[in-house]
Amino acid sequence: MIDRYTRPEMGHIFSLENKYAIWQEIEVLACEAHAEMGRIGITPEEATWIREHASFNVDEVDAIEAVTNHDVIAFLTNMGSYVDADVPEGAPKPSRWVHYGMTSSDLGDTALCYQLAQATDLIIEDVRELGEICRRRAFEERDTLCVGRTHGIHAEPMTFGMKFGSWAWELRRDLDRLLDARKQVAVGAISGAVGTYSSIDPFIEKYVCEHMGLSGDPLSTQVVSRDHHAYLAGVLATTAATCERLALEVRNHQKTDTLEAEEPFRRGQKGSSAMPHKRNPITVEKVCGLSRVVKANAQVAFDNVALWHERDISHSSNERVALADSFIALDHMLRCLIRIIDGLVLYPARMEANLNSTRGLIFSSKVLLALVDKGLSREDAYKIVQRNSMAVWDDVQQARAGATLRERLDEDADCCLSPAELDQIFDPRAFLERIDVVFDRLEELSFGKTSD
Repeated sequence: MIDRYTRPEMGHIFSLENKYAIWQEIEVLACEAHAEMGRIGITPEEATWIREHASFNVDEVDAIEAVTNHDVIAFLTNMGSYVDADVPEGAPKPSRWVHYGMTSSDLGDTALCYQLAQATDLIIEDVRELGEICRRRAFEERDTLCVGRTHGIHAEPMTFGMKFGSWAWELRRDLDRLLDARKQVAVGAISGAVGTYSSIDPFIEKYVCEHMGLSGDPLSTQVVSRDHHAYLAGVLATTAATCERLALEVRNHQKTDTLEAEEPFRRGQKGSSAMPHKRNPITVEKVCGLSRVVKANAQVAFDNVALWHERDISHSSNERVALADSFIALDHMLRCLIRIIDGLVLYPARMEANLNSTRGLIFSSKVLLALVDKGLSREDAYKIVQRNSMAVWDDVQQARAGATLRERLDEDADCCLSPAELDQIFDPRAFLERIDVVFDRLEELSFGKTSD
C-alpha cells in the first residue's frame, strides 16, 4: 500500500520510533509531576536530569525484549540506561524514579490514545480536503444534465453536480463524527494496577494528560475502556463506507455501457497486459477493496470492549494490527480519492445520449401528473402512461426502431394533453426548476476549522 498516495506521516505515527518517543515523554512528564508535588524523594534537579538525558534505541529495546518478553520493561530498561549513563559513580541513579507507581497500561494506553489522536488529525485533514473538492466540483457541474438512476434503471433527469454535492454533505457528516471521535479517544489514564491510585497520586495523571492535550479517564480499570476505541473504529468504518460510495459511483459511470465519467488516465499508463485498449478504474476499485478492511476491523474494536474483570490483554495484540491498518488504509483511500475526484473526467455528450436512450421514458412521471391535473384519476392516468411506456420499453430492449413516448402519446386518443403541453413536459430542464434550493444549501456548507 506504500506508494505516492500514502503519506509517510501516517505510517510513522504507528512506528516503534514514535510509540517509544511518546512513552518517553509520558515517563518524563510523570517524573516532573512527582518533583512538582514533592511527596516522594525525586528532586527538581533529578527531574531536569531525566528530561535532558532520557533516550532510547529501538534495536536495543528489541534485544532486551527478546529476553524479558515484556515490551514495557524492555523499554524502561533501555531508557534507564541512558538516564544513568553519565551519573557519577556511587551517586544515586535518577532512573529509579522512572515509572514510579505506574503500571504498564498507564504508559501503553495513554500513549495509544495519543497516537490515535495524532492519526485522527491526519484523517480529518483528508476529509476536509476531499469535501472541499466535492463542493467545488458540485458548483462546476451544477448544470451538467444527466439521468438519475434508481435500482440501476433510468429514473428522471438531474445534474451531475448534485452527485458531487451529495458526497460533500456526507463528508461533512464524516468530519463531524471524526471530530467527536477524536475528542472521545484523546484520554489518558495513570491510575495504577486496577485504577485505585494505590501507589500514585491522581495529580500525576492530571499533570501528564494536561501536558499531552488529553483528558483524564474518570475511572479507568488499569486500562482505558475500549468503548473509546470502538467508537473511533466505527467512525473510521463509516468514513470508509463513504469512500466506497464515491468510488463505486465512479466505477459504475466508467463502465463502457455507461461511460459518463472516468478516473484520470495518465500519459504512459497501461490498462491491461493483454488488451491495449483497456482503461480500467483500478484506483477506485482499490478504494472499494480497502474499505472492506476498515469496516471489518471495526468488528475487532467492538469485540475488544468486553475484557475479563479489570483487564486482560486479549485486545492488545489485535489492536496493534487492526487500528494501524485501518488508519493507514483509510488515509490511503482518501488520498487516492482526492486525486480522482479532483481530476474526474466527465463526458456530458455521453450523459445526454444516455439521457435520451430510452426514447423519452424518463418523462413518464411528468406525464402522469399532467394527466391528473387534467382531471383523470391517478389510476387511469397511470394506465395510459404505463401502456405507452411499456411499448417503448419493449422496442428499446429489442434494439429495434420504434416511436418515442412522446410520439405514442400524440397518437393515443386517451391522452388529453396538447402538443404544447407535451413540449413543456418533455423538456429535461423542467425537472430542475427547484434545484436552486439544493445549491443554496450547499453554499452554506463549510469544511473550515473556524466553524468547528
